[in-house]
Amino acid sequence: MPPTYDSQLTMEKTPSYFVTKGVPSRIFNMSKETKFIVVVRDPVTRAVSDYTQALAKRNDVDSFEAMAFEDNSTGLVDTSWGAIRIGVYAKHLERWLQYFPLSQVHFVSGERLITDPAGEMHKVQDFLGISRSITEKNFVFNSTKGFPCLLRTPGGSARRPHCLGKTKGREHPKIDPKHPHLLRNIGNSSPVDRHVTSGYNLDSVTSLL
Repeated sequence: MPPTYDSQLTMEKTPSYFVTKGVPSRIFNMSKETKFIVVVRDPVTRAVSDYTQALAKRNDVDSFEAMAFEDNSTGLVDTSWGAIRIGVYAKHLERWLQYFPLSQVHFVSGERLITDPAGEMHKVQDFLGISRSITEKNFVFNSTKGFPCLLRTPGGSARRPHCLGKTKGREHPKIDPKHPHLLRNIGNSSPVDRHVTSGYNLDSVTSLL
């Protein structure tokens, strides 16, 4: 990490940190005051999205059903498949809570980050203890991609907005309607995963632990 003055915040983005064993202890040993921002989305949607990305890179990928289920006839889910394992949020969160209090973890709703990016960014800035310099004026919606784009200059058009790359916004393959229901059942034992998959407000996730 680069040197940081007392008046500065240093941010680093590595999605795999949250799901990788050994990372919480290493960060704790580096800085006990570190705060964490975790962007989560419906675990089933993110599993299908992962599969869509793999499908775009290779043409020899098995069907989603073959990857997601050990036994398609019984609906036995293969939780060892990375696309599903990553979405079992409570399992990963338990590791982090061994080292950091939940007050140092902020969950961002991936769904609301699309529908209300300014609202989610308000919460992030409040969590970090900084002024709300990023507002609704910083965003424009890209109807082609279905995602918001960021305007570096609020309300300005001097520079092109920063939009997600071509790998984002791909059309997802059609999945048998019964499969999302079966996949969501793997989180039923965890109040955190139930909370995320049900689409309730993540702000009250603290009360579920």
